[in-house]
Amino acid sequence: MALQQYIPLGILILMAVFFAVFNIGVSLILGPRRDGPIKQRPYESGMDPLTPARKRFNVRFYMLAMVFLVFDVEVIFLYPWAATFRNVGAGTAEAAVFLGRILFFLFTTVIALLYAYRKGVVRFE
Repeated sequence: MALQQYIPLGILILMAVFFAVFNIGVSLILGPRRDGPIKQRPYESGMDPLTPARKRFNVRFYMLAMVFLVFDVEVIFLYPWAATFRNVGAGTAEAAVFLGRILFFLFTTVIALLYAYRKGVVRFE
């Protein structure tokens, strides 16, 4: 492909960036400025805030989120594996290697879940 085919796309991107920067600049220059303590408060649907905005969370929520991410990534890896495994001939050495790899992967993630369970990550009292 010739580089000349990308010139309209480059012009479009430059125009979009210019338009965004121009609008932000104009609003900063011409817009009203009314700073104050009320402007600094968090907005909760027109009602006065009941609790501080910076509230501490228990670390267990973060650990549970990490466990969720591990198993979410596992599902992301399982789908392409299943799509590829369908094209591999059944009963071949390649199929055995494919199956062995995914079984090792699943075994490792099950061990991780058991470890997290033993540490109390998924238990809330």
